[in-house]
Amino acid sequence: MTFDCYFPRRSVRHCFLFLLVVLVLQIALPAQGQTVAVEVGSFPQDVAVHREMAQPPETDIQDIVSTAAGMMVQSDQAWYVLDNQAWRISESPKVASAGLADSYAVRQIAIRKDGRRAAATDRGVFEQLPGTAWVKLTIADDLGRTWATSDVRGVTYDSHGDLWIASLAGVIRREEKGWTFYTGSEGLPYNDFTCCMAAGNGDVWFGTTKGAIRYRRGVWAYRQGQRWLPDDQVRAIAVDSQNQAWFATGNGVGCIEQQTMTLQAKATFYEDEIDRLIKRTPYGYTSEVSLPEPGQKQNVIHHDSDNDGLWTAMYGASQCYAYAVTKSEIAKQRAKQAFEALRFLQTVTQGGQHSPPRGYVARTILPASGPDPNEGRMEHDRLTRANGDRLWKVYEPRWPLSADGQWYWKSDTSSDELDGHYYFYPLYYDLVADDESEKAAVRQVVADLTDHLIMHDYVLMEHDGTPTRWAVFRPHSLNHSEEWTVERGLNSLSMLSYLAVAKHVTGQQKYDIAAEKLMREYSFDTNAMVPKMQRGPGSGNQSDDEMAFMSFYNLLKYSHHTEHKKKWLAAFYAYWMMEQPERNPFFNFAYAAHGQNQTYQDAFANRSLSPWGGWLDDSLQTLISFPLDRINWAQNNSHRLDLVRLPKQQGPGMLGLNDGDRGYRVDGKVLPVDERFFNHWNTDPWQLDYGGNGQTLASGAVYLLPYYMGRYHGFINEAK
Repeated sequence: MTFDCYFPRRSVRHCFLFLLVVLVLQIALPAQGQTVAVEVGSFPQDVAVHREMAQPPETDIQDIVSTAAGMMVQSDQAWYVLDNQAWRISESPKVASAGLADSYAVRQIAIRKDGRRAAATDRGVFEQLPGTAWVKLTIADDLGRTWATSDVRGVTYDSHGDLWIASLAGVIRREEKGWTFYTGSEGLPYNDFTCCMAAGNGDVWFGTTKGAIRYRRGVWAYRQGQRWLPDDQVRAIAVDSQNQAWFATGNGVGCIEQQTMTLQAKATFYEDEIDRLIKRTPYGYTSEVSLPEPGQKQNVIHHDSDNDGLWTAMYGASQCYAYAVTKSEIAKQRAKQAFEALRFLQTVTQGGQHSPPRGYVARTILPASGPDPNEGRMEHDRLTRANGDRLWKVYEPRWPLSADGQWYWKSDTSSDELDGHYYFYPLYYDLVADDESEKAAVRQVVADLTDHLIMHDYVLMEHDGTPTRWAVFRPHSLNHSEEWTVERGLNSLSMLSYLAVAKHVTGQQKYDIAAEKLMREYSFDTNAMVPKMQRGPGSGNQSDDEMAFMSFYNLLKYSHHTEHKKKWLAAFYAYWMMEQPERNPFFNFAYAAHGQNQTYQDAFANRSLSPWGGWLDDSLQTLISFPLDRINWAQNNSHRLDLVRLPKQQGPGMLGLNDGDRGYRVDGKVLPVDERFFNHWNTDPWQLDYGGNGQTLASGAVYLLPYYMGRYHGFINEAK
């Protein structure tokens, strides 16, 4: 039984309903086993096109105006009009003059449909009714408090006739009911304005000395950096009849289009880009690529990543979910390619001069036809161990040669690699492998890897006869060594999830017996209750968070130890509570798949473990806002007004240090996904500033995994 309803104010539905958005929300009654679901149709996707569009001969643009003849810009030399996607010299447009005293510095003039005019000046805001003189406005709230607006930077009338004023004090809006004031406390990102302009669809744009800002139905969006603009200092804004926003900057003309899109269309875009540009080697390892020129995707440069196995596994998992919900043969082939890539990371390690025990999995591979990656490694390893990680392995070769001499494979594999492999294999086994030979191949890979761990006292044993640096799950080390105190909970959780997966895939009881022993004799079930020692939201390590969510998801899905699953679910809930401000749809869906409509009986009460309201709203907002541009443009936010800094005790690292450049918005959540940059979900979302030179193209797998996962678990339905 379902019923239609609206999400609360500031929700995805509230934000996007007015522009080609169909969000028919069907919220199930909170009964056991029922699922909260949302049906999502089309929405307006922001896309910056300044790198694709033709630019005027001079890029130092002073002004921009939308006219009946077309978009016109003013440079130092001349006015130009955009004619058939080319700029030609034109006469200057007719611009209304203020008619105010010469002593006033008029910054902007706005004209309402009824002929009323407003002027932004260095001495305040003036308004003129048709046929009357200019009158300076007195701006006061309903309590009689006045706002000092001597230095007004911009004015505009929106499609409803409301007057908007951009001043150093903030943004002021005059409606029929009175004045409304917006500062950082109300979500305004910045206030060093240069201009403002309203669009016909109700949007209001503001130019600043550090980017552009859009107000849309109660939500502020910040557009800063090369992802969105040719230059951060916006001198003027114009909006065309299609509600595209145009910007005059000192580095050319910018334009942010509103492209109608669906979540599935966005997924298809990323999948195509991954197939064409990202995948590396015939096996299709999926991480990121380098670009020879900023923003130019021609002639990409492929390179290895330390975590190729992890990222390829997470991409492959997305395609397993995709095949389950779409039955697309393309998705099936992509998932199969990912399986072969991960399986090869096991087989490539065997039989060569430096061969670890059977089941060992490499981090990644490089073709032997290229440079030897071992050259210069030893000095780097010595410095790493001397300057911070005294457990860092110093040995040769870190990159052994395969038995056939075709590949270098990278050793010293970490636990996060294994988490990725074990997350992928049961999904592929259950959802994609559809004949006995394919299922047998999965069983063999999982058995070989798991048997390797059990045989070597729960460590991944290297070709030199020692454990790898990070893949250590040995009970004595985790429970009794100070060197492994921090990893005790997470590595216990990971190992229990590995054994649950192995039992599920192979059907062999020995893996359940091994898990029982780890819990009975070494308290792994209790260790797993506290995967990380955190100090509040923003205090964790995002790589560890990602690993924990994959492991919890698998443990609760595949474990047969029902007597422990309730307490693990309660622990998962506590972990999710720490992560929910991060707006991470992968984390939200991984938890909700198990916790929705569940309860836990402790000594005092029967407590709900359902994720609280807003988790699906946040997840959809992130998926809808995900930028198509996955290039690493720098993004700066630390100057913003709408931020709260994290306290020092919630900084990264064991000492809780925080340099002040980590925080969140006044709504209690991290910055939206389109106002920061990250390659993978292991990037710190509490970070405010992000470096980047436009020469890395990241994979869209970070979108694909939660999107298809949400559809698989019934949280997202594509509108017909």
